Formats: sequence, C-alpha cells, structure tokens
Amino acid sequence: MNRLFLLLSFLMGMVVLSSNYLVQFPIKYYGLEEILTYGAFSYPIAFLITDLANRSYGSVVARKIVYFGFAVGISFTLIFSTNFADLISLRIAIGSGTAFLVAQLLDVKIFDKLRKNKWFVAPLVSSFIGSTVDTFLFFSISFYGSGIPWITLSLGDLAVKIFVALIMLIPFKLLLSTFKPVKV
Repeated sequence: MNRLFLLLSFLMGMVVLSSNYLVQFPIKYYGLEEILTYGAFSYPIAFLITDLANRSYGSVVARKIVYFGFAVGISFTLIFSTNFADLISLRIAIGSGTAFLVAQLLDVKIFDKLRKNKWFVAPLVSSFIGSTVDTFLFFSISFYGSGIPWITLSLGDLAVKIFVALIMLIPFKLLLSTFKPVKV
C-alpha cells in the first residue's frame, strides 16, 4: 500500500499544481472568457483520487492522501507558479489551499457516510458537494474585490466540474476492480 499511497498522493499534488496554474487562464473561445478557466477541467480528478482511496482503504487513508497531496501541491504551487510580487498570485495560493483542504476533507466525510449505497452514490454526491464548496471558497478568496468577474467564473467552473465529476464515474467504476481493499 505504501507505493500506491505515494502514487495517489503525488498525483493529488500534481492535480492541485496544474489546477492552480490553469485557473489563471480563461477560455477565450466562444465568449467563455468571463465564465470559465482551464482549471475547471483538471481539478475534478482530485475527487476521483480521494474517492478511490476512500472506497479501497477507508477515510483515514483518504485523509492522509489529502494532507500529503495538499503539502505537495501547495509546495509546488509556491515554488513554480506563485509570483510573490503579485497579490492575485498569492491569493490564488491561499484560496487554493483553503478550498482544497475544506472541500477534500468534506468529500472524504460525505463519501464515508454514503459508502454503503450503490457504487455511484458516494462519489457523485461527495464530489458534487465538495466541488461546490471548493469552487466558491477558492474564487471568493482568490478574486473577491479584484475586478475579476469571480462570480461568473465560479459558476462556469462549477458547471464544468459537475460535468467532469459525472464523467469521472466511468474511470471510478473501471478502477474499482483494480483497487483491492487493504487492511489498514
């Protein structure tokens, strides 16, 4: 389990890093620059990682992956994509860390409560609620009062996150058979 734990934790960190970087870039096609960033497409993978770990190893291990992924993701974000002279860049790092921890730990708790339902209920409900909390925490901390249209961006990002969360049910179901429960 140690190797898989490290792999999932590292992947979690990479998702946080890539999402923190990509959220800075609005999608400039079809008039979407006011309502959507590229970060909305990568971040839902964090919920897939957490939910697979939770389903296979339980909430204690899932929380450890969240904490480890948080440390890796925030460290990489601070080193590689934070411009300390730019207030928005710093706010993105703070908003990302806060929103990530709150949303992922909420996801773990909700998933754990719903784990005995049909296979899709726990990941769908926990990802939906976690994505909603994450989105509004992140965008309000990062962009409130900045002149950036954070409310419309958050609504656009949330719509994509929910859509991607639905799509993530496919790999979740497919990967369940490869993630054998391990006694912790």
